[in-house]
Amino acid sequence: MDKSVDPCVDLYKYSCGGWQKKNPIPPDQTTWSVYGKLYEDNLVFLRGMLEQAAQPDQPQRNAVTQKIGDFYAACMDEGAVEKRGLAAIQPELDAIAQIKSAKEITPVVAHLQFTYSGYSYNSSVLFSAGSTQDPDDSEHVIANVDQGGLGMPDRDYYVNGDAKSKEDRAHYILHMQKIFELVGDSPAAARKNAATVMRLETAMAKASMTRVERRDPHKLVHKMKVAELTQLAPNFDWPAYYREMQYPEFAVLNVIAPEFLKEVNKLLASESIDDWKTYLRFHVADTSSPYLSAKFVEENFEFYRKYLRGATEMQPRWKRCVQYVDYDLGEALGQVYVAKVFSPELKQSTLDMVKQIEDAMGQRIRALDWMSPETKQQALAKLAGIRNKIGYPDKWRDYSSVNIVRDDFAGNVERAHQFESRREINKIGKPVDHGEWEISAPTVDAYYDPQMNDINFPAGVLQPPVYDPKMDAAPNYGDTGGTIGHELTHGFDDEGSQFDAKGNLKDWWTKEDREKFDARTKCVDDQYSGYVAVDDLHVNGKLTLGENVADLGGEILAYMAWKDSTKDQNLQSIDSLTPEQRFFVGFAQWDCANERPEDLRVRVKTDPHSPATDRINGVVVNMPDFAKAFSCKPGQPMVKPEEKVCRVW
Repeated sequence: MDKSVDPCVDLYKYSCGGWQKKNPIPPDQTTWSVYGKLYEDNLVFLRGMLEQAAQPDQPQRNAVTQKIGDFYAACMDEGAVEKRGLAAIQPELDAIAQIKSAKEITPVVAHLQFTYSGYSYNSSVLFSAGSTQDPDDSEHVIANVDQGGLGMPDRDYYVNGDAKSKEDRAHYILHMQKIFELVGDSPAAARKNAATVMRLETAMAKASMTRVERRDPHKLVHKMKVAELTQLAPNFDWPAYYREMQYPEFAVLNVIAPEFLKEVNKLLASESIDDWKTYLRFHVADTSSPYLSAKFVEENFEFYRKYLRGATEMQPRWKRCVQYVDYDLGEALGQVYVAKVFSPELKQSTLDMVKQIEDAMGQRIRALDWMSPETKQQALAKLAGIRNKIGYPDKWRDYSSVNIVRDDFAGNVERAHQFESRREINKIGKPVDHGEWEISAPTVDAYYDPQMNDINFPAGVLQPPVYDPKMDAAPNYGDTGGTIGHELTHGFDDEGSQFDAKGNLKDWWTKEDREKFDARTKCVDDQYSGYVAVDDLHVNGKLTLGENVADLGGEILAYMAWKDSTKDQNLQSIDSLTPEQRFFVGFAQWDCANERPEDLRVRVKTDPHSPATDRINGVVVNMPDFAKAFSCKPGQPMVKPEEKVCRVW
């Protein structure tokens, strides 16, 4: 803490100022936070597990530890990676070189997507595709196809006219030139090829939906048959694509971004085969670069982490290798991890806190003065339908079919990606597996899934200092309780509120209640849009609306739940802070962070979360309980006039 700061002027600085001074951003990080630090501590712990698992003569070695240990060993074997060099992706480069007609693009794109659009890096060649829950029948899985195909983090990088965006594009072109030179092109050819890729990607970017548009789930539903998709984009052979990818038979798919596919269709007709081959070559080399020889790894770092996000040093290899195991064999790694760190007692105490916060949400809904009884009934049904997934999956993913070889790192990554692609495709036509998780057990994060209607808290985020069973309840409820409330509130934010108790995209509101809700969320949008994130860039209040509503609703719920769970206790001050003050300091300290301006610039365009300071101060100005706890006076920065307080849930 920095107690020289008045909490009524800046709660964030008061709570986190000391942490910020003592925790400068490490050179290999793009940002540094309590979550980031816990994640790094986790990596060190996982490294110890993996180094043990990588010993071939380890007596405790079993099928699971053999997979993760050999994957890690292959990643750490830099000599073998250097020796293999470009040979790791040569088959794909050869297949691209042999394309002679537009028709031959389809099977190559299918193979590249199958191999390179896997779980890990989510890069997509030309477009992205796979499976999803049916928006109208969330118990079933259907095929989908979506926009994609870009190398920079977002479509705005290609279309914005400001000086910084132009500079970003110039650096991206230089990056592409270097990648082309690394795969053997002359400098002159590399320049020409980079310009070609830029032209194609810019056309695709202009036809892509913005992140704000994609926050409206109704804009993402366009169900059709393959024959209709063929009419929409006839220059791509969709039946051949689905045969090549071995999709099961299906009647209907969801085409999430039809306008994007229309543009791709036009480009397939107007651009030469050679230009498309150039585009495909770049994406194979660029997507693979973290797994190739040192020159590729360095170029990937120089553009994506150093230039775009401000890191000054590359992460050491062991750190990257631990992360690759987590990306590609996450549930195998998680199985070993939870056995060491996640006790049944910890799971039960978390479930108890979740129950308290869900009870608070029920009270809150019943007490709302702006919502009609009909809508309240639907909201309470949705609340009752939420599944709580804590720690780890009940059933672990089986990676036995993935061939992991100790001296073939890039091959291991490809085979892991292919396993994940096949797993996603094979879901089509089947009932939804409600036990499935989107992130691994060691992940320091949590999420709500609107179609599953579940909240997911992996073991990685339920560790000190984020959640500390040795601490008193006040900071734990302020921190982890607020996070539980946050994820719960996502079911009722501007996006989640459009899905019903079963996860179907269905309007369960009366017209008047929805209008009142929209007016209340507009208050939040307007407040956050007034914050400056970095330099001249404001927070995008519409992009961050769901997270901001969840931050506010979550902390109100946590405060209610904490008060209720401790109502019969005689709480005392600790470290000269009252219990109420400890609750709010605990809340603020979950997001103590130092942030690079470069990273903030990327996040303003791509991240639905507001910067750390705004996530804390922006909440408490709407909580009169905070002003009361610190005896703040009207007119101070952390106190809003009563009539301007944002009230949603």
